[in-house]
Amino acid sequence: MNKRNRQFPSKISTTSFVKLYILHLLKDKSYYGNEIIEVIKERLDDKWEPSPGMIYPLLRQLEEKGYIKGRWQEPDKRSIRHYRLTDEGFKHYKTIKNTYKVNFMDSLTIITNVLTDIYEMKL
Repeated sequence: MNKRNRQFPSKISTTSFVKLYILHLLKDKSYYGNEIIEVIKERLDDKWEPSPGMIYPLLRQLEEKGYIKGRWQEPDKRSIRHYRLTDEGFKHYKTIKNTYKVNFMDSLTIITNVLTDIYEMKL
């Protein structure tokens, strides 16, 4: 039996998407919170950016789960915390990356078909 999906057109929550993106960025190098926001914004062509109110709680949550590890740039000031991916975080990243791929492909199909059908765009 097919499960009815009421989410349209995105099949992934914003929180799940941002978690995936954070782990994706941290697999290559360390970042601090505002850098993560700026890099995501840039890579999405300034069409969307996560808010600090979303990023920082997610960073704390990912750190509590052992997926990332943070260190203060200046421990006495505690103003900038750099994060890096842990081995456990890399395993989690690979798992959710594979899990969400089908959802992204489905969303792409929906958007492509709407642009082609309704807006008569040649893609």
